[in-house]
Amino acid sequence: MLDAGCASESVANELRAGRGSRYRARVAPDALVFDFDGLILDTETSEFETIAAEFATHGLTLDLATWQQFVGRADHPHWLDQLEALLGRPLDDREAVRARRVTAHRARVAQETVRPGVEALLDAAAAQGRPVAVASSSTTSWVEPHLERLGLRHHFEVVICRDHVERAKPWPDLYLAAVAAVDADPARSVALEDSHHGCAAARAAGLACVVVPNTVTRSQDFAHASLVAECLSHLEWELLASLVEAVAGGVESAGEEPSRAT
Repeated sequence: MLDAGCASESVANELRAGRGSRYRARVAPDALVFDFDGLILDTETSEFETIAAEFATHGLTLDLATWQQFVGRADHPHWLDQLEALLGRPLDDREAVRARRVTAHRARVAQETVRPGVEALLDAAAAQGRPVAVASSSTTSWVEPHLERLGLRHHFEVVICRDHVERAKPWPDLYLAAVAAVDADPARSVALEDSHHGCAAARAAGLACVVVPNTVTRSQDFAHASLVAECLSHLEWELLASLVEAVAGGVESAGEEPSRAT
């Protein structure tokens, strides 16, 4: 499901009017590193809603705030284990429940299109001659086919997924592997994320991070982000360069309140 309400004015102008006025961009980012789920393609809404539907079928409620603890990371209990724990018993038809949910989720995701601004930012990176990568806590078998279906795979020099590293987000391994693969300096690169855990991973790896929340993640804490934006559509290259300078020059720290562009 595509988010509405993308900014109609330049995000760069807003940043210059606020915290960004403290510096001028002199260098371009070494690389851009995109998250996948919820950032390039909104799989998160379907993921939550189809799992919540199975909880409801069993007379239970899956609270969004509870689910948000798991978004963007892979090291959490499987939702079926959580369902069985709340029921206090094993499911008699566990495999059938899993298959029903997967079918519903895949059908919904297959109808989703690229989120606003993704393609324009990929084109901007290409025009600047800068490499672009994916760093995802999902598996390669999930991410790669979707990138091919969306016609985006050729934009990315490398796609790093959880099966390529020892630890997925919120640890920095995925981002460190991605920037290393394109021979980029983390402190001169920018991550694009949608979740709290994803942003934590990017910042731990030393990247600046722009968070573009979706319906599921919108109420999460993004105090560690470099910038929170409604969508990617108006992320001008000059703005991204300014974010890199803020990190590399020590102007911004992970605990600083982020700029917001709405």
